[in-house]
Amino acid sequence: MKKMLSFAAVLAALSYASPASAALNIGGDAGLRLRGSFTKDKAVSGAKDNTDDLYLQYRVRLNVAADLGSGYFFKSLLQSEQVPGVWTSLGSSTGTANLERYYLEPSNFYFGRMMKESHYMMGRLPLNSFNNPIFDLALVPTRPVDVPVYINYFDRVMGINYGTKVGSGDLNATLVVLDNAATDNKTGVGNGLFNDGYAVHLTYKTTLGDVTVEPQAVVVLTNAAAAYFTSPNTFGANATIPVSKSKVTLSGFYTINNDTVPTGVTGALPAGTSVKYTGYLLRAKGESGPVMAWVDYNKTSATRPAAVDYTNTFVWAQYKVNVHESASGTFSLTPTLRYRASSSQAVGAAKADQDQLRTELYATVTF
Repeated sequence: MKKMLSFAAVLAALSYASPASAALNIGGDAGLRLRGSFTKDKAVSGAKDNTDDLYLQYRVRLNVAADLGSGYFFKSLLQSEQVPGVWTSLGSSTGTANLERYYLEPSNFYFGRMMKESHYMMGRLPLNSFNNPIFDLALVPTRPVDVPVYINYFDRVMGINYGTKVGSGDLNATLVVLDNAATDNKTGVGNGLFNDGYAVHLTYKTTLGDVTVEPQAVVVLTNAAAAYFTSPNTFGANATIPVSKSKVTLSGFYTINNDTVPTGVTGALPAGTSVKYTGYLLRAKGESGPVMAWVDYNKTSATRPAAVDYTNTFVWAQYKVNVHESASGTFSLTPTLRYRASSSQAVGAAKADQDQLRTELYATVTF
């Protein structure tokens, strides 16, 4: 806590630097979350396992932004990443409440330049994967629901982005470094230079009448550790439709992979294993005032290394109550329900099921 307060004090001092320095703006949010978690497992053997637990969790995030002039900028998000999902449970690191340690560190940071009809930026870029599930399907094809990239990969990638106006819309291309895990160097050859995890994310956002459409693709160029060190390709689109004072967003994405695990890597599958699967993810999302809800449906079918079908259905629903709002910040309460039904079934085998219900209450201040 002392480190966190000291760091915040340094940032506050910098924000009052001389006019010759960059203008530094600091904001953020802090929250408490009360979560009830209920899970029901049924294995292929028929064995059942039910678990439930109650968690009190918290998080603090700081947003830092600097205007360097002439369109140049720097932005960063500081948060704790001691556990996936950013939220920390009381006693999570010690087993005893209030003795856990909480560190703030740069989660994403990026800098670049905004121009009239184009921009570029580089660094650890935010993905907004909470609202855009393409990376979920690309990197977690067997269970791409319940926002796994947002939770487990902290909603960011290292990369270089360039965007420009093309016709009536905006074209964005991002070279993504997914990982630096593969070391496919054969003895005497040295062919590991480009065998880490690289991908390209392409998007084009435009409007057709009142509808905003965003076709996009994630093309994995080399061996992505999160995808068994193979190279899947994923594509699809989001479409946002205004309905009076509300809006509906429809999303559809498809992924395909037909590759072989390379030599020189250590992962869930041994080198030389053939990996072949196809899958799709459909989402229908509605937002109206304080209400937001969406439904995901996914099916991914693998034929190699084993013939297995994965099916996932997921519901997220929340209602946000604004308790206080001013120019300085807000305080809100958000009851939330998350339900996931997942199953996997190999050819000729019984089906394994897992259902999970989470009831949550968020108390959040922004500043």
